[in-house]
Amino acid sequence: MTSKQAGGELAHALSVCRPAMRRFAYALVGPDHADDLVQDAAERAWRKQKLFDPARGSAQAWLLAIVADQARQRWRRPHRAWQELHPDALVIPESSAAAVDLAHAVRALPARQRAAVVLHYFVDLPVADVAQVLGCAPGTVKSQLHDARAALEHALGDSYAND
Repeated sequence: MTSKQAGGELAHALSVCRPAMRRFAYALVGPDHADDLVQDAAERAWRKQKLFDPARGSAQAWLLAIVADQARQRWRRPHRAWQELHPDALVIPESSAAAVDLAHAVRALPARQRAAVVLHYFVDLPVADVAQVLGCAPGTVKSQLHDARAALEHALGDSYAND
């Protein structure tokens, strides 16, 4: 593959993945810095595009991992960036009471469960890609999602189970 072909594939991946990158950046750093973080991540992806290996995961997971890495580097946190998702990270377009309750309950989840829920249900990543972004096994993500769903069911009660 020529560098021109690789550049075209990266440009396509960035255009397709940019909304997910933006949602994840918003979750990590909030609305004031999300666009800057996405721009930094896109720039880093261009510089490091030769390191992308499709055998190790999807382009979207690779780009989201760069977003998380850039957030960690930018704010020099001693832990993974996803561990402190911004409190206003969950923007649920519906203004119903159920949506507000759901957002509040997700915010109350432990950091790893909250990150798995945001990436899987709000950024729409498959489990394998969530695992790549979080640096764990897919089984761990499934376990975190299972535990999160149980906690959300407990927090929201039976009235939300079939909504």
